[in-house]
Amino acid sequence: MAEITLLDGSIGQELVKRSGDTPTGLWSTQVMIDRPDLVRDVHASYFDIGATVATANTYAVLRDRLRRVGIEEHFETLLSTAMRTAGEARDAAGSGRVAASLGPLNASYRPDIFPPSEEAEKIYAEIVANVKDASDILLIETVTSVEHAEGALRATDGQGKAVWLAVSTDDFDGTVFRSGEPLAELEPVLAAHQVDAVLINCSRPEVVAEGLDIIKTFGKPFGAYANGFTKISDGFKKEFPTVDALESRKDLGPDAYAEFAMGWVGQGASIVGGCCEVGPDHIEELARQLRGAGHIIV
Repeated sequence: MAEITLLDGSIGQELVKRSGDTPTGLWSTQVMIDRPDLVRDVHASYFDIGATVATANTYAVLRDRLRRVGIEEHFETLLSTAMRTAGEARDAAGSGRVAASLGPLNASYRPDIFPPSEEAEKIYAEIVANVKDASDILLIETVTSVEHAEGALRATDGQGKAVWLAVSTDDFDGTVFRSGEPLAELEPVLAAHQVDAVLINCSRPEVVAEGLDIIKTFGKPFGAYANGFTKISDGFKKEFPTVDALESRKDLGPDAYAEFAMGWVGQGASIVGGCCEVGPDHIEELARQLRGAGHIIV
């Protein structure tokens, strides 16, 4: 049987749910401002059920998002809080790794407004400089185009950390980025940069398998962590949206999600977990099924 790295599940959505507050355009960053203790608790809950990686709540800590609400001066402090709380949960668990999440610039799922790779490199480089010392992994998330991958990877090259690149595919075609570009066009970008694993994230679980058939040919460790949304709505693609523009699925309970993830492991995936709307119950069931199948969670 295989050694499997078990990621956590949703961080941002889980924080919003646990806070009970009305969603804002700052998403989980607002919760972290108001309740940093809650961030640590969410990380701890995933370690308690078997996850071995804590994804720090840095996805949406971006100058452009903070600038919109007049709190850009808190950029470095918020990055520090996110990394600290993830590290504290890892230390309390006694083992595990911390991944610094590098989210999309300007907006999620909007390759049409992602900055040119040269500009993106500079923006990401500042984030990396702030998070790398407290991280084990630099996790570039929800990559929606080839240019997005290029810009982020330029900033993570040579930092002395593992680099994982997670791409997000079309909701109904797992062979293409959300930009419409074929996933196969990622291969030369990977060859030009340091990439230690390639993943599919924040995509519908139904389309992940066909995407994995492509990325597993790249010769890197690979895996996936899907979301639990019905789809990425047009409403969420408007300027500075809130998460209530997205609809969570009612048919993707822990058993159903674990069935998808075990299928990805059957394809050779060595890294699995969950993204938005995939919570602790899902990850706990996935851990149970992995162990039941004889896999070793590392």
